Amino acid sequence: MSHPDDGVRPVNRLSSGVVTVMRIGVLTSGGDCPGLNAVIRSVVHRGVVDHGDEIIGFHDGWKGLLECDYRALDLDAVNGILARGGTILGSSRVRPEHLRDGVARAKEHVADLGLDAIIPIGGEGTLKAARLLSDSGLPIVGVPKTIDNDITSTDVTFGFDTAVGVATEALDRLKTTAESHQRVLIVEVMGRHTGWIALHSGMAAGAHAIVVPERPFDIDELTDLVGKRFAAGKKFAIVVVAEGAKPREGSMEFDEGGKDVYGHERFAGVARQLSIELEERLGKEARPVILGHVQRGGTPTAYDRVLATRFGWHAVEAAHQGHFGMMTALRGTDIRLVPLAEAVEHLKTVPAERYVEAECVL
Repeated sequence: MSHPDDGVRPVNRLSSGVVTVMRIGVLTSGGDCPGLNAVIRSVVHRGVVDHGDEIIGFHDGWKGLLECDYRALDLDAVNGILARGGTILGSSRVRPEHLRDGVARAKEHVADLGLDAIIPIGGEGTLKAARLLSDSGLPIVGVPKTIDNDITSTDVTFGFDTAVGVATEALDRLKTTAESHQRVLIVEVMGRHTGWIALHSGMAAGAHAIVVPERPFDIDELTDLVGKRFAAGKKFAIVVVAEGAKPREGSMEFDEGGKDVYGHERFAGVARQLSIELEERLGKEARPVILGHVQRGGTPTAYDRVLATRFGWHAVEAAHQGHFGMMTALRGTDIRLVPLAEAVEHLKTVPAERYVEAECVL
């Protein structure tokens, strides 16, 4: 695409195989996540230093693209952000219908800004929007982001390692207070539809029960499992539960909650409801602990910084090679490109065999 503001910048003619300087837009959408800034920094460094690209960042995700609200991103703009949590560009959620209605406007803004590529960084919702815009003809290279680790086409997403580390540290700390007060603590971690954080943090901290969305729990079985600890002379128990976990139908009264304006399920607090039920059944004091957004805030781990940096590097390379409609993904130790259509086909859930592994070490 040519740049309307001047006639100096060279045009990127990917179809002819000649890769020249590009103008790239980057945005972060959906929930914040440790490692987002590392991706932004990597995109800028790879684009500016190695290719002479011009990078702009849209404010507040897709909203920034639809409203043409952006800022220039040079090396100074990303100085010192590698270890920072959150995102310097901000993030927001856009209703699916608003995005669908805004496709023509987005294409107009991309043309007006002379963008050769757009790199959206986000989770399932963001990548679905990226596919929508890619199918409309916009040059998109996606970067997956979610602490839930539920994007099926990549082995791991950045932010997951940080979230598991935060949850594990919290569980380690909670064990001492649970033992001191002879309590059952039900610790609720993030995981709307998948239980990867619950599984990994529960195993790492030696929790006594793990409850995940993929496997509806039976309250009688859970009560029996926790009760056996006390019968064996133990004085406390730790139960890790993903926020989206639900009981088997008819096994206990359960408040499902509703949905928000974006179509996301609102949860009524599984830890709170479980604590009430277990306390009544066991005759032991049970307390809910909700870790909440602390899991996705703060400094990313070294692993997440490296993975995010690699994703950003390869996203820029994909753009220069004209591989649009694709997403970066970790396969083994390599970064690969996978079609956006494949990435949003279904969520990566915890398989039964992984739960069986966890049961062996509880």
